[in-house]
Amino acid sequence: MKKIIFYISFILTLVCSTQCTTDDLDPTLAQEKELGVSINNFEDLQGILKGALNRMTQSDYYGRYFIIYDEIRGDHVFANGNSGRFQTEGTLQYIPSNNRGIWSRAYAVIASSNIIINVDLSKIDGEANKTKHIQGQAYLLRGLAHFDLLRQYGQQYASSGKLGVPYVTNYKGENTIPPRNTIAETVSNIYKDFDSAYSMMNDAISNDKQYPSKLTAKALESRLALYMGDWNRAEVAAKVVIDSGKYTIAKSTDYVASFENDNTSNSIFELAFSSTDNIGINGLGYIYRGVNYGDIEVLPFVKSIFDTVADIRYGVFGYEGKKFRNMGKYPELQGYDNISVIRIEEVFLNYAEALMEQGKNTEALEQINKLVNERGIPKYSGTLTKDQILIERQRELIFEGFRFFDLTRTGKGIPIVDQLQNISKAVPANDYRLALPIPLVEMDANSNMIQNSGYD
Repeated sequence: MKKIIFYISFILTLVCSTQCTTDDLDPTLAQEKELGVSINNFEDLQGILKGALNRMTQSDYYGRYFIIYDEIRGDHVFANGNSGRFQTEGTLQYIPSNNRGIWSRAYAVIASSNIIINVDLSKIDGEANKTKHIQGQAYLLRGLAHFDLLRQYGQQYASSGKLGVPYVTNYKGENTIPPRNTIAETVSNIYKDFDSAYSMMNDAISNDKQYPSKLTAKALESRLALYMGDWNRAEVAAKVVIDSGKYTIAKSTDYVASFENDNTSNSIFELAFSSTDNIGINGLGYIYRGVNYGDIEVLPFVKSIFDTVADIRYGVFGYEGKKFRNMGKYPELQGYDNISVIRIEEVFLNYAEALMEQGKNTEALEQINKLVNERGIPKYSGTLTKDQILIERQRELIFEGFRFFDLTRTGKGIPIVDQLQNISKAVPANDYRLALPIPLVEMDANSNMIQNSGYD
């Protein structure tokens, strides 16, 4: 049995079973039941969906690693060695055998999604619009998990390669040794899943942001299109979300507090965390701050990104003793804060960049100024530049796992900006280290798997 199939088969012998309403999501392992129970009704489908969401909250996915991997590989933070965590990631000295990436966890999410996607809804007991909505949510999670895998392991920004990741569409398919799809194939399949999600979901069913919504599909599509340089598609998708009027940019008075609260007006999709998850020292709070852990410290250089401390976003920074820290995002040390997957501010930034890239300067200025109007800094005027947009992305999205991808997708590599950085030399664009190695266990189990260049 090959590794992808073995792992997802093992972890999915248990599937989340919960109450039938979508009003509350508190995904814990205690809610799981055996997969052997047949899928007969809406409640069974919802239980599997909650199981997929639960896997996304684990510390080796959005609970910590996915976000920290992509901050520590950028130019905002460094690993100080306080408890020995993220030293390897900070120096980009990966080897396949110690790669603790999201590979297995993301494919487990994909497996859960595929169970729902491959169900014949005509045989499911429940309101047709609700069961169809659940299946649409599964399409979205499958697309998102493959997108996350592509960002980490795909060769689109590394070694000038053409390989993406295996796109798995069946829970237990006949092909137990799936090869890597090309980048183009992977991207095309993600778009198809987002399109299916958008067409199948019905936002009249639930407004709980702890579940993906119809507009989540368009918001994530704008991100994918931006990363792939498909500017028109990014523009169109972002406009759908913004024009819906369902989400509003966090006001200046609410910005810092918005990271403490759930289901805020600027949130599009977030993952649920609570005291029952008990993530504790394995969460984002403890790794960004604290005496015993607090391995991720902010580079002093970051202060220069902000023109003035009047920028309300500077309020997330602070000192813990003499250490410059992220104090405002993921503020609860025990990890009880929900984690945003995507919020409306990113969509505005996606929209502005896509417009600028197409020469629509007036419209681009209008969109980015809607954001900065709430951040206490002067409006942009004249010709908006790529560097100005990237600076706004730094200011707005810092600590949320975006900077590494903004550097790599724009061909900048990883620059040296501060002597405290974990790397001693700049990492050039297309360097093989800009993609993680395929885990050794996968290489050993899958004869069709091709390792990323540089890790052979």
